[in-house]
Amino acid sequence: MARVAVIYGTTEGQTAAIAERIAGVLADAGHDPALLHGAHLPPGFEIEAYDGVVVGASVHVGRHQRYVTRFAREHAAALNGMPAAFFSVSLTAAAGTDEARETARGLLEEFLTETEWEPDATAVFPGALRYSEYGLLTRYAMRRIAKQYGEDTDTSRDYEYTDWDAVDRFATEFAGLLE
Repeated sequence: MARVAVIYGTTEGQTAAIAERIAGVLADAGHDPALLHGAHLPPGFEIEAYDGVVVGASVHVGRHQRYVTRFAREHAAALNGMPAAFFSVSLTAAAGTDEARETARGLLEEFLTETEWEPDATAVFPGALRYSEYGLLTRYAMRRIAKQYGEDTDTSRDYEYTDWDAVDRFATEFAGLLE
């Protein structure tokens, strides 16, 4: 049984939901996951207390959360020396075109280059449009962005694009690295 930190950054909550799912798959595989918000790590947090780490962040305005980027940069040496994985969540990935997938993957690669981290596994997952949770200005901006990418623009409802089977596969593959 490996002790695994599942650290995430989230803005609207979809990355947190994905991190929770990953932690659940790891627990089902017999591991001991600790689900941790990257902006609120516990006092005295030490990455060396874990046998493996999964980090996730969402993309907003072309960048992942600063606190997750900072965490990965500051802990790159330790992350590079243990089983570790990174997942990126974005609406760009939801578009389903080769160009969108390439853009989303490019943002993930930029994150890794900036942090000097070379994880054992990476993934890009489509996020969600939570119109019901946005304020008026954010709802308007997200609708314009969604329209630009040919996504759903009915602001009277929410849309989830995450491929949960892909999330499960990613987590199961990472669990295998811990054996």
